[in-house]
Amino acid sequence: MITIDKLKDFGANTDEGLSRCYGNEALYLRLVNMIPDEGSFNTLEEALKDGDLDKAFEAAHALKGVLGNLSLTPMYDKCCEITELLRARTQMDYSDLLSEFLGQRDTLKALCTE
Repeated sequence: MITIDKLKDFGANTDEGLSRCYGNEALYLRLVNMIPDEGSFNTLEEALKDGDLDKAFEAAHALKGVLGNLSLTPMYDKCCEITELLRARTQMDYSDLLSEFLGQRDTLKALCTE
């Protein structure tokens, strides 16, 4: 089960995230718990595999908004990096960035299920 302390250890700015949820810890934790199953992760991964930078940008940009609103800082920072490269339509191998980003998602998922 995810807790504020686990999120702080993960690197999240929980004070900021909680403030966006008007201090409602239960709401904040419920929203954070939904992140690992967010479909945009799969969309991003598939779009990058297919070389569809426009679709990948849309997925990354959507994730950036959600991660930023919940102040999941480590994931947000990595997502910003990916989003800006896609915004510029940078042709490159995204596998290392994507692997690190998805690894962060998996870490969060593990924290949510402990």
